Amino acid sequence: MSAHTKIGGAWKDVATIHCRVGGTWQEITEGHTKIGGTWKQFYANLVPLTVDFLVIAGGGGGGIGAGGAGGYRTSAGTSGGGASAESALSLAASTNYTLTIGAGGAGSANGSSAKSSNGANSVFSTVTSDGGGGAGTGGAAGSFNAGADGGSGGGGHNSGGGHSGGNGTANQGFDAGTAPANAGGGGGGGGAIGQTVSSTTGGNGGAGVSSSITGTAVTRAGGGGGYGAATSGAGGTGGGGAGAGGTGTAGTVNTGGGGGGGLTGTTGGSGVVIIKYPDGYTLTIGGGLTSSTATAGGYKVTTFTAGTDNISFA
Repeated sequence: MSAHTKIGGAWKDVATIHCRVGGTWQEITEGHTKIGGTWKQFYANLVPLTVDFLVIAGGGGGGIGAGGAGGYRTSAGTSGGGASAESALSLAASTNYTLTIGAGGAGSANGSSAKSSNGANSVFSTVTSDGGGGAGTGGAAGSFNAGADGGSGGGGHNSGGGHSGGNGTANQGFDAGTAPANAGGGGGGGGAIGQTVSSTTGGNGGAGVSSSITGTAVTRAGGGGGYGAATSGAGGTGGGGAGAGGTGTAGTVNTGGGGGGGLTGTTGGSGVVIIKYPDGYTLTIGGGLTSSTATAGGYKVTTFTAGTDNISFA
């Protein structure tokens, strides 16, 4: 909060505050005052606009292999791929910042000419998380496609044909697993690699990563589970869709989870952007974004679940 004082019957912002210490007036930049029975910190100038973030991209679509989780970047906890937390952003008031929620990638059916799609990137200011890799598929006329690279890699299919799982992006997610012709590899997760298998059992998706940026621990960015002619793989914790003998399970919305593999693969889960900033600031949100805001402990936490537009602080 900033400081105010009443001058001539009107409340005005205070640029500087002085206090008498040892017989000398000295400028102070911050202090505490009692408001409603509670001591709260105040600043002579505005609180610095330091913003924590969690930016997760859309998960990749499933095929025979499973979709990889969307890239996972955060300043509030562990980032994807086993990376440390990034530095919080120092932003400026009255400035527009781009924010985009990445959609999940489309799945594909076995034997079709279409390939599974990567998820779309999520963006906040200078932070971009890469969409999860689309899964390896059984293409038309007996052709096979490798799992795609992405935030986390898409699960491979037909390792005998040289079609391996995709690679994850450094500091965002892990690689995917590979499988033989009658199964699909597990999609890479934000927190672990996708499972590689050598039989008719589909690979399990890699686990996601937990964050408490909202005040509650939530795991997101799990990789999808691959198809298996005998048994299909489980989705990774954090929204990864399970594999199935028929149609796989879609990745969970707003987790960036990879789509599950199957004879018909399914879509990856959409991404999410969450930001945490001092509650003395008001956020202006463009109409193209869907969001909700909670306040606790001197901070606001805004969760964006869909769309693309600009935001600004005041």
